[in-house]
Amino acid sequence: MNELAQNIPPAGLSLDEQRLDPAVALSSIDESAPREPHRQFALKHEDCFIVSDAYGDIRGSGDGLFRDDTRVLSHFRLLIGDRTPSLLGASLSQDNILFTANLTNLPLKLPDGPELRQGVLHIERTRFLWQERMYERLTLSNYSGRPLRISLRLEFDVDFRDMFEVRGSTRSRRGRSYDAETVPDAITFRYDGLDEVVRHSVVAFSRSPDDLSRAHAEFSVPVAHRAQEVLYIEVGKEHAVPDRERFRAAAARARWAMRTKRRLGATVHSSGRVFNDWLTRTRADIALLTTDLATGPYPYAGIPWFSTAFGRDGVISALQMLWLNPGLARGVLAFLAIHQATETAPFSDSEPGKIMHETRKGEMAVMRELPFARYYGGVDTTPLYIYLAASYAERTGDLAFADRMWASLCAAAGWIEEACARNAEGFLTYKRAADSGLSNQGWKDSADAIFHADGRIPPGPIALVEVQGYVFAAFQGLAGLATLRGEEERAAHWQGLAEKMRVAVEDRFWMEEQGHYALAIDGDGLPCEVRASNAGHLLYVGLPSRERAARLSEQLLAGSLHTGWGIRTLAESELPFNPMSYHNGSIWPHDTAICAAGLARYGDRDNVVKLMSGTFEAAVHFSMRLPELFCGFTRLPGEAPVAYPVACLPQAWSAGAAFMLLQACLGLKVDGWKGEIEVTNPRLPIGIDNLAIRHIRVGDASVDVVFERVRDRVVCYLDRRHEGMAPLIVRS
Repeated sequence: MNELAQNIPPAGLSLDEQRLDPAVALSSIDESAPREPHRQFALKHEDCFIVSDAYGDIRGSGDGLFRDDTRVLSHFRLLIGDRTPSLLGASLSQDNILFTANLTNLPLKLPDGPELRQGVLHIERTRFLWQERMYERLTLSNYSGRPLRISLRLEFDVDFRDMFEVRGSTRSRRGRSYDAETVPDAITFRYDGLDEVVRHSVVAFSRSPDDLSRAHAEFSVPVAHRAQEVLYIEVGKEHAVPDRERFRAAAARARWAMRTKRRLGATVHSSGRVFNDWLTRTRADIALLTTDLATGPYPYAGIPWFSTAFGRDGVISALQMLWLNPGLARGVLAFLAIHQATETAPFSDSEPGKIMHETRKGEMAVMRELPFARYYGGVDTTPLYIYLAASYAERTGDLAFADRMWASLCAAAGWIEEACARNAEGFLTYKRAADSGLSNQGWKDSADAIFHADGRIPPGPIALVEVQGYVFAAFQGLAGLATLRGEEERAAHWQGLAEKMRVAVEDRFWMEEQGHYALAIDGDGLPCEVRASNAGHLLYVGLPSRERAARLSEQLLAGSLHTGWGIRTLAESELPFNPMSYHNGSIWPHDTAICAAGLARYGDRDNVVKLMSGTFEAAVHFSMRLPELFCGFTRLPGEAPVAYPVACLPQAWSAGAAFMLLQACLGLKVDGWKGEIEVTNPRLPIGIDNLAIRHIRVGDASVDVVFERVRDRVVCYLDRRHEGMAPLIVRS
């Protein structure tokens, strides 16, 4: 693998290692203590997030409080006496705002009396984020039967490490760190970055510690019998004096802002209590990850590694939520349009018309030690962007917005056409322009994700099968928009390109013997004859013939790819298969959902119901929160799905998978041009007898759509209050 391009000595990890598979990066940092996301708790507000363990502690590795891709709190640990408290339980509030850890004491030797027995002191640790500041409340409750004086110790540190340093990158030099400055109730850390940004992190307390040093604060807290004592802590850029009023006021504002986000778009309610809990948590995760930018709402990809705007992730998350909340797609499109590439730059893999893959604000990106300040090395983002724009217009009937986007869409199409012209067969390919870029530039972007059947890494430029499907869909969508704009010549041109791509994919990627499409075609024109989930994305855009779609669907649902929890990224019969890998045998919920939506497009709704059931049952085992990915082991009776050790949690397109699967079950589509809701051959998830979509927008109307199971059929109707407001077309 290539080493990082600039300022990273050979001892550093390669860009593919530190950027793509977190397990590889973190193993070089602390092999004895990898992150376990299903036991971690994350909070986020705008460009600030925190990841801690169930105790509320930050112990290093990938945890911490991050602001603008910089870790501003790298160690934060609570001790009672000199011991870690015992964990009773930890949870997030339903709206994802408050983290609460309930703790109790282990046996303690007190300085002013006999040993304190275990379990008589209750410690409640409550935390939230608001406007780049962490607020925490420690409540000590005494049930010992006598007054106590408790020694409470908080250990802390601030390393001001860039996110990519936390991931494992090394640097030849850093900026200047200053000695910590203390005042009676606070300590201030300072770092002057090479990017000439001065970063501060202030840890402040509501009462002055008895002992405050560079690494800890100690308090001797008297707590009367059956009484409580409270300590407030804040961590932010500036010094403030924490107290009850500040905590309550900021918490109220944070909860109000989250409530506003969660109310955007239509809502879903069913007869299943546990199913509702899943959808509620999922909706809250999407709201948590959605950041209000100047251009509108944008779903950041995931915490901790990808808490920023990604092109591909944002587009797919918006597509998943489009039927319920088209405003999310509008925000994604607006942001990506203003960051569209206008120049050719190998370091950032940019060319005029390309759509951004990723943006970062950290010191290493600004100093161009990495290309991710604004990086364009995603081959699929540009056609997906066009497809989302066309889908948004069809969902809403908002031709005015499409008109405003038209120049950007045409520039994106121009880049695709020019890039396809470089390939003798007319496919959209990728090959990084500089060694600092990503070697693989599709959604499976780890260095070992694309290969031949014998395991060989193929030479570039590489044409991925799903990317050609996205190009097909993009040109079809553009043709439809051009027709509505009265640009018949352009419409015919793009429709012709779409058909040409369809024919080429069917001719070059189809593997007759396997009943599957090849993963890719390499730079020598040789197909990578590998059965992977990528081909399922062709079903989503409707490219395959019905006969081939049926054969591909059969393969996707066979035991080699379908585990019972979801669809593997790679068939278990393939040479590099590993159910514990990042891309070569694991299960990604968004990938399963896209394949399921493809099955639904070809009418196979019964198998969609089975995929939704497996995904829902996996979510139940993951405490109602689907991680970025999990291991691809075959489901066995009585066993739970196996977590991937360092997956992002929450992850936007994993959360959105629930709603893409649900739409595929219901067969619901909103036609914004006609002002109609179309429902085709609806199914309800297993165990659900009725389900209502409330306040779904159809043109200027807002209606409720109800689905009910009647014997062996599912019926669909508009709530009586909305009859006649929007046509409901039901097809069986």
